[in-house]
Amino acid sequence: MTEQKNSRAITDDWLEAALVADAREHRADYFDDDGFTARVMTALPEPATLPSWRMPVLLLLWTSAAIGTVFLLPGLASDVIREALRLFGTHPITLSGIATGLVALGAATWAAAVMVLRSDE
Repeated sequence: MTEQKNSRAITDDWLEAALVADAREHRADYFDDDGFTARVMTALPEPATLPSWRMPVLLLLWTSAAIGTVFLLPGLASDVIREALRLFGTHPITLSGIATGLVALGAATWAAAVMVLRSDE
């Protein structure tokens, strides 16, 4: 069904149909450029190469970041848990608060579903 929709959209657009017909007509034509393309390609500079020291330095940086993260995580995790318990422990839980949270979660779910399932035509 999607292929039918796409082909119908192409044939409905007069400009697209004209371009497709023109491409079919001139597909086998060849334009001789007297070696211009080859000269341009040989005149292009070589691609830039990365320095040889880059990979060991990146490896050292990522390793030091990983080691630093490992040492910081235990303190960070306990701080986050302590603050979450303090926040949720002092906040009163009411039926209206639960209902509001469920309505907000449902609205976010429906909005995400609409965004995912919409068709871009």
